Amino acid sequence: MACLSWGTGCLCCHAGGVGAMPQGVSVARSGRLTMEPLHSLHLIILYVMAKFNFDEIVDRRGSDCVKWDETDVDGMLPMWVADMDFRTAPAIIEALQRRAAHGVFGYEHVPQSYYAAVVGWFARRHGWTFRPEWIIYTTGVVPAVSAVIKAVTVPGDKVLVQTPVYNCFFSSIRNNGCIIEENKLVYSNGTYSVDFEDFERRVADPSVKAFLLCNPHNPAGRVWTPDELRRMGEICLRHGVFVIADEIHCDIVMPGYKYTPFASLSDEFLANSATCTAPTKTFNIAGLQIANIIAADDTVRKKIDRAININEVCDVGPFGVVALQAAYNESEGWLDELLPYIKSNYDYLCDFFAAHMPMLKVLRLEGTYLVWVDCTALGRTSSDIISELKDGEKLWLNGGDIYGETDRPFVRINIACPRATLVDGLNRLLHYVERIVK
Repeated sequence: MACLSWGTGCLCCHAGGVGAMPQGVSVARSGRLTMEPLHSLHLIILYVMAKFNFDEIVDRRGSDCVKWDETDVDGMLPMWVADMDFRTAPAIIEALQRRAAHGVFGYEHVPQSYYAAVVGWFARRHGWTFRPEWIIYTTGVVPAVSAVIKAVTVPGDKVLVQTPVYNCFFSSIRNNGCIIEENKLVYSNGTYSVDFEDFERRVADPSVKAFLLCNPHNPAGRVWTPDELRRMGEICLRHGVFVIADEIHCDIVMPGYKYTPFASLSDEFLANSATCTAPTKTFNIAGLQIANIIAADDTVRKKIDRAININEVCDVGPFGVVALQAAYNESEGWLDELLPYIKSNYDYLCDFFAAHMPMLKVLRLEGTYLVWVDCTALGRTSSDIISELKDGEKLWLNGGDIYGETDRPFVRINIACPRATLVDGLNRLLHYVERIVK
């Protein structure tokens, strides 16, 4: 059964309040779901309407995936790395099966239909139209970000980031011989905002050559508004700082919020930026290694292309090319059911924390499927919390320190999983908290 929800809560949990379990479903203290007869015809209709089954438990152990096979600890529940525990869209699986059945896997030519799929997706979903020739394909958003940094900086330059932020930003900057400059986001009232005064002061430093924007923001869960993006973009223009926009989470946005492509806001922003994006987060196909850089300025695009090709490792494989086209051309309906499911998981998590762990503060989730939780009340560092959860509860989360959050202890929870997995993880976390908070 797939849970259909949108807006303020889970539609099939309407009788039980926002984020409640469906009527007739209860949770045992062990974290196991127990089923009772469903009494609402409306509930049954909603469940039958679902075309895709996001409640299915897919055993990923033994598939050599990073998330589940990184540890040999029996019973470890991983809710750390940002990939999903759902099967990808059926159209993608079928396209890959057809390609595999061909049996010949020589050097890959990226067809015009690939570029058309990317352009069409962004026009339909996000109202952003750009030219196919502005697209540079590559094997992932992290390699894309690194290539753009290499293209627009020289060793010794500074690259600005907004902490806490995706940890691979730090290594991408350092690996290019550059220096990390931090504009710390302001944490207040359960969310983060930009300190624009500090932002401009740092951008005005002549050593700062690039600003690495995360939109939507990982791990803070913010979907930056057009006004926020304009202010950041105008400051960068005034001081000649190039914007590298990591927008890989662009399709995972909660109701009431809207992703705005940074480069779509003005021709000046378009020329002074490169956008890195991929279908991999959206459709759970990171292992197929496919991503794109959208760069409108001819000179910048040539520099990026050269940076990508320096070590001759830019070529993509046939499966990534096929999967992207199946994702963008045939899998929109799958995404349209995925998003309500993630929202219902978030609602359930919020209610669970409010009922059982109110001392921990769940931040508002605007985008991504990564929930950011303030654990200050536990009186421990984030690294201690992560270590104790792994050792005592066999629960693997990510700690805020790896994202540059040094002021408070945070943990990041991946909720892109079947509801039963989420319930299991929350009960393990609750057991840990109950041992600490007497």
